[in-house]
Amino acid sequence: MTPLWSAALTGFLTSFALILAIGAQNAFVLKQGLQRAHVFWVALTCALSDAILITAGVAGFGAVIKAAPELPRLMALAGGAFLVFYGLLKFRDAASANAQQTAGDTPRALLPTLLTTLALTWLNPHVYLDTLGLIGAVSTRFEGIAGKAAFTAGAVSASFMFFFSLAYGARFLAPLLKTPRTWQILDILIGLLMLWLAAGLFLSA
Repeated sequence: MTPLWSAALTGFLTSFALILAIGAQNAFVLKQGLQRAHVFWVALTCALSDAILITAGVAGFGAVIKAAPELPRLMALAGGAFLVFYGLLKFRDAASANAQQTAGDTPRALLPTLLTTLALTWLNPHVYLDTLGLIGAVSTRFEGIAGKAAFTAGAVSASFMFFFSLAYGARFLAPLLKTPRTWQILDILIGLLMLWLAAGLFLSA
């Protein structure tokens, strides 16, 4: 039988590797951290969402995608459309003098921020592929409730560590982002990233 610590470590490394790549969700968390706006709640929402999906993946819900072959295409189209919309909003922010933000500006309200966080998480088809598909597949290496529980705990802990580190670590970059011009550049880069990710989703659909 595989030791529980090995199952937990495998879960941790698998989850960390999958969420490490920059994406729409990570870019949003980074910007919230730079603004110091609702940092805890944004990081917690991302981590809890991952925990739900990871648990579902380990429990075997990855078979749902195999049972519904059109589901990945529909998720890709929905996610791509949302990313285009969000990317265009970032370009609008960059072009609007009123939308330029500095560290001292009033952040957006909590509810709109959390709704955006949830949309960037749950409308991203790659999240389902990573959690329900890949993490669920890796978890089949471990037998028994204890082994799967240890794997799940490791994977979930990696998600919590990553998102809270990204959100709170971003504030150390704040001194570099004191001018509206810098925020304009950041908004443009995030907008371009959103459109690039959307193009990838549309091409894969």
